[in-house]
Amino acid sequence: MANNYFKFKQFSISQDKSAFKVGTDGVLLGASADIDGVTTILDVGTGTGLIAIMLAQRCNATITAIEPDDDSFIQCSENVDICNWHNRIKVEHTKIQDFNPVSDDFDLIVINPPYFNNSVKNPDPLKSAARHNDNMTSDDILRSTSRLLKRDGRLQVIMPFVEGSIFIAEANKFGFYCNRILKIKPTPSSEIRRLILTFNRFQEKPVESFLTIEHGKRHEFTEEYINLTKDFYLKF
Repeated sequence: MANNYFKFKQFSISQDKSAFKVGTDGVLLGASADIDGVTTILDVGTGTGLIAIMLAQRCNATITAIEPDDDSFIQCSENVDICNWHNRIKVEHTKIQDFNPVSDDFDLIVINPPYFNNSVKNPDPLKSAARHNDNMTSDDILRSTSRLLKRDGRLQVIMPFVEGSIFIAEANKFGFYCNRILKIKPTPSSEIRRLILTFNRFQEKPVESFLTIEHGKRHEFTEEYINLTKDFYLKF
């Protein structure tokens, strides 16, 4: 069972109400997202608000975090209200398909999406929604990103290897090209488990990089993982 409270170096995340608990995927995306030159960020399906708050710590951008689930929206709002950057984070209770911002489009959109298409669902509807894409399909993500992202903006997502590979092909249909791929392995001998994908509306030769989380024994973390997350995790 997940703890109801997760403390980072500069903020804390309560997660007792939310189906979207703090996890490695969210931390990886929040720590590695390309914030160079961005002034506006959209965090889609923010859950507890983890990624939005991490990005607020890393840069001076204005951040909008959207969340359709009632309890997760309340939890995110509470977490944002007590963080040091609450004046730069706006939380909205909506899903991406219905989101129509008044302000300009976004420089960066980040998503840690639900990604199990056909697996057996958890009987708890909140936990099921956290990891199935019935409420936010790849088409929903890409169609909405097309209207919300600036022409020179970028979309970054974290997905399992198979789902991410399929998403790259689907994105091409919407005029998005995967120009950067971070391939993530739990240990040196493991298969690639996660992909952090960066999409733009222009096509370049994709740049691939790799990240290994642990050396092989549990909690013996690699230097590259420590360097990526040391501004956040208390243990580093």
